[in-house]
Amino acid sequence: MSNPKNEAFKLEKLFDVSNKVALVTGAGTGIGLMITQALATNGAKVYIVGRTQEKLDTVAETYGKGISGQIIPITADVSKKEDIKNLVSEISSKEKCLCILVNNAGIELKSQQTEAESAEEMKKNLFDDEDETFEMWTDTYRTNVPQLFFMTTAFLPLLQEAHKHNDNFSGTVINISSISGIVKTAQHHFAYNASKAAAIHLTSMLANEVTTNGLKIRINSIAPGVFPSEMTASDSDDKQKSHIPREKYAEKVPARRPGEDRDMANAVIFAATNQYLNGVTVAVDGGYILSAGSGP
Repeated sequence: MSNPKNEAFKLEKLFDVSNKVALVTGAGTGIGLMITQALATNGAKVYIVGRTQEKLDTVAETYGKGISGQIIPITADVSKKEDIKNLVSEISSKEKCLCILVNNAGIELKSQQTEAESAEEMKKNLFDDEDETFEMWTDTYRTNVPQLFFMTTAFLPLLQEAHKHNDNFSGTVINISSISGIVKTAQHHFAYNASKAAAIHLTSMLANEVTTNGLKIRINSIAPGVFPSEMTASDSDDKQKSHIPREKYAEKVPARRPGEDRDMANAVIFAATNQYLNGVTVAVDGGYILSAGSGP
């Protein structure tokens, strides 16, 4: 016979996302797909958002069967304010609230040769390169930072409604940043790392302003290390999954491997359900920051 005094400590109570309404951007592949699976498999209704309808349909068809939750595709470009407005209208027409917003969409446009033996060589690599442009920097920033701000602020009313329809569950925003915004090494992509550092600070500012205004919404960031995605592995298979050989990061990561689906699933369920977590960045990196060093 179970002890009723211990009921609150059962896993299904501690990490319950059943019947929660979630929205995940960049959900067609990589980390976004991992997050979608974690939430939907455990009973959440997950709206998945991306720019490519075919990828979203593949996710819904491949991973939406035989689960307790739902996966519902919606095509939108979250780097465009008008698309975000339409997205809010569509979700508002179907749902009373939004419990979990995961801002995952992001890009890395260019790698750079950062190693150099002289100032002249470093200038050649980082300034003289014709592909190294202001436009490349602003395009990277546009996707990786402002959309976090506009997606979060656009959905504030629906997120605020979450606590009214769910006992002891406040609406939550989870921004997927990166350990690249924490470490002081450029990792061969200055623009990307700078944008992710901005995303982490933006998360803190949004969390502060939201709580200052008395809203019952938690805003946190997950900073992944190396996980298989189209960004890190260059492509994905017919089930939208990417793969990185374990041995590739055996020497670079203390965990001796890249991140796996279960690692991200653990992290997002924790961030979504822990009602005492607010305004923080949780690094899920296998210890990468330990070896790379953080800055400044």
